[in-house]
Amino acid sequence: MEIRIDPHTLERTENGRCDVNIVYNDKTDLLYIRLDDKKQDVINRRVSEDIVLDIGENDRIIGIEILDASRHVSLDKLLPVKYELSKA
Repeated sequence: MEIRIDPHTLERTENGRCDVNIVYNDKTDLLYIRLDDKKQDVINRRVSEDIVLDIGENDRIIGIEILDASRHVSLDKLLPVKYELSKA
């Protein structure tokens, strides 16, 4: 499955950059990509067995949750994006 996100629809910071937050939990093998840090109600929409989209205001994708992430994504390929390994 391929998910495409139009970068023009992402929320921008004051300097015009997109503020994307990526968190990986190695205990649960869950990768979460947050595209919008605005507090809002979300609806979870499962699009496959391992991918859940968080849909916010105006039907915009604000988060992507990837279950069993190590089967789908190589964290090394996300570089040079900074990522945080969560031990929680």
